[in-house]
Amino acid sequence: MQTKCEICNENERKYKCKTCHLPYCSVGCYRVHQEKPCEPPQQEPKTGVEIREDRQPAKPLLFTTVDTVPQEKLELLGQSEHLKNLLANRHLRQLLQEVDCGWSGMNSIRVAMMEPLFVEFADECLRLVEPPEQEDDGDLDQLVFTNRLNRK
Repeated sequence: MQTKCEICNENERKYKCKTCHLPYCSVGCYRVHQEKPCEPPQQEPKTGVEIREDRQPAKPLLFTTVDTVPQEKLELLGQSEHLKNLLANRHLRQLLQEVDCGWSGMNSIRVAMMEPLFVEFADECLRLVEPPEQEDDGDLDQLVFTNRLNRK
């Protein structure tokens, strides 16, 4: 994947400009490049949590497990106004950062789950990703009735 130096077009590139990312091969080419001011490459403006239709996952999934959440369901998280409102809370963002940077993932989650705000966030994420199954109320009434009979 080597490319040529974009200054001299002779040698393989070894470096790139820290401002505009232009590849160059030597100090001499760097000096030639620095004679004209350069600008950072244009990037798309970030608009927050907006989901684009052409968006692809950053990393392809190498393998899936029973806990793997499909991409379509993950995109529902970005569309939830309730989650956006929760994430406006600085304290919740700090908790999420601590969980993400923690040495022990499960231990960090246990500590965070003691905070009602984090529990509300986790519940909302699960509600969106795994909607509760509709239970047959008749079966539930029958179970309650059966339990009352067994208690006597």
